[in-house]
Amino acid sequence: MRLHFLGANRQVTGSRYAIERDGEYVMVDCGLFQEREYLERNWAPCPVPVDKVTAVVLTHVHIDHCGWLPRLVQQGFDGPIYATAASTALARIMLLDAAKIQMEDAAYKKKRHEREGRRGKYPEVPLYTDEDAEQALRQFRSVPYRQPITVAPDLEVTFHDAGHVLGSAILEFRYPMGETEKKLVFSGDLGQKNKPIIRDPDFLREADYVVMESTYGDRLHERSRPVVDQLADVISRTLARGGRVVIPTFALERTQELLYHISDLVQTGRIRKTPVFVDSPMAADITEVFRQFPDCFDQQTWQRLLDRRPPWQFEGLHFTRTVEESKQINEQRGPCIILSTSGMCTEGRIKHHLRAALEDDRNTVVFVGFQAHGTLGRRILEREPEVRIHGRQYRVRCEVAEITGFSAHADQQGLLDWLGAFEHAPTRTFLTHGEEKVSLGFAELIRNKWNWAVSVPEYGQRFALA
Repeated sequence: MRLHFLGANRQVTGSRYAIERDGEYVMVDCGLFQEREYLERNWAPCPVPVDKVTAVVLTHVHIDHCGWLPRLVQQGFDGPIYATAASTALARIMLLDAAKIQMEDAAYKKKRHEREGRRGKYPEVPLYTDEDAEQALRQFRSVPYRQPITVAPDLEVTFHDAGHVLGSAILEFRYPMGETEKKLVFSGDLGQKNKPIIRDPDFLREADYVVMESTYGDRLHERSRPVVDQLADVISRTLARGGRVVIPTFALERTQELLYHISDLVQTGRIRKTPVFVDSPMAADITEVFRQFPDCFDQQTWQRLLDRRPPWQFEGLHFTRTVEESKQINEQRGPCIILSTSGMCTEGRIKHHLRAALEDDRNTVVFVGFQAHGTLGRRILEREPEVRIHGRQYRVRCEVAEITGFSAHADQQGLLDWLGAFEHAPTRTFLTHGEEKVSLGFAELIRNKWNWAVSVPEYGQRFALA
């Protein structure tokens, strides 16, 4: 049996792996690459023979983990796609939105290139269409937590709660090797403990091989002050100077968590009442899915529901769906709070709000999630004097703030705690989904702490699993 590393290797998007057994493949995750320098990989053929891929198993449905599925289907994959029930419900929203963005961006690029008399690096056609996404969705199969299922001959998988986003999973594969049974565990993206809304990550006790994310393997989240206090401060000082708070956010989980905290600040009077716009049809739809899966909620969220303080319903909250409603946000005067996708500012409506906010020093752009190298969000966060949006340069004059404690990813200590729960050292641990320097440094930390065998795979690298 061999394990292929086909994405999120020494970088943080495009999560994709393949388990090869007897000439057939089961893919684990199938994500889009979002860093600028790796975008050509989205256009390349599948790195393993599509006609030999018998199934796909998803850890969760962030686009960097599932957004290449329609492309895989477009190239001929017709097998089952296994995910939790919540992930399956969310996938319809995520993939159709991704297809819409692909189609709109292709049309926009073609129009702009014709106007400018030039051609871009990539084809002026969508990577995939809504028809491709619909076909992929027809291939989804819902799987319950903690109940083993067979996904290929001699290959069984159990989904465990990853505590990252609604429906996210740690995958525990079991397969025979000689007279023994082996375990291959994919952490997926691990969440933080004691976060609101969803339950904490499950801790596993045994594994022969572990494939683990390392996004925050080099740092600890801010714990000196609760994130809700940091959020209250940045909102209050921005509103006091008559500015707008613009928060690039991920439609899945981060938006719902932000609303959880903002609703609490409004309901308790810690911030003054002001319009709060969630400018993302996808985020609005996802919030409805959250309401459908209360079985995934933690006790804290259940208590708020019992106290009749719903986290996604408060005075001043507006969900905007149409383009016209979105435009009206920037046409009106006065302070407000705007949550808009995408979280790394790579696409979507957030770019329009940034264009309106960046050059006014009364405003604040607040980053509440990881900004991958090369993304627009990373360039703003690092305070580049000017950034390019929609073909034009904008000066960064506004306040730029970051609240790292909002991350849906475990930090270095959280990752170590999860690994430390294994009762015996795995034969090998593979670190993925982290920038190269971070993953290499975290690998060295694990070696020094436990003397484990740790690898940081390169893109396309393969390993034999004994």
